[in-house]
Amino acid sequence: MALATIVRSAALTVLAPIALAGCFGVGLHEPLKVSLAGIEPLEGAGMEVRFLTRLRVQNPNDAPIAYDGVSVDVELNGRSFASGVSDAKGEVARFGEGLVELPVTMPGSAIVRQVIGFIKGDREKVTYRVRGFLNTGTFGRVPFDSTGEIDLSQSSSNGN
Repeated sequence: MALATIVRSAALTVLAPIALAGCFGVGLHEPLKVSLAGIEPLEGAGMEVRFLTRLRVQNPNDAPIAYDGVSVDVELNGRSFASGVSDAKGEVARFGEGLVELPVTMPGSAIVRQVIGFIKGDREKVTYRVRGFLNTGTFGRVPFDSTGEIDLSQSSSNGN
């Protein structure tokens, strides 16, 4: 009889977190919408460039998302641009939005790829892709994968 009790306890220990993780995602039917809200230079080291990135996170679901940590990869024109992680904490309200700030690093090799791509490619529009996740704690993460476009011709004509 003691062996059966041990087996039941072990099964509950393993299955309970899995069941709770499944409950977390019940209210989340739509993916998060994430866009670049801003990029500011930070001090880098050696062959890297660092930025403080602001992400606008929109939650189109009927459940708030409390997060404790964020990870992001940013691509420009289909090429790797920068990546970063942060231990930022916060909550994105149900049917709400918020800003998440985190530092990202652009390695020297990505700088070269971006310069070559800009010289060869379209100089008026830049496409970007932001993907990553908000860490929701012990039971999982909420991924995001969004794309957008920046029209450089409008920003340069505004300064004239």
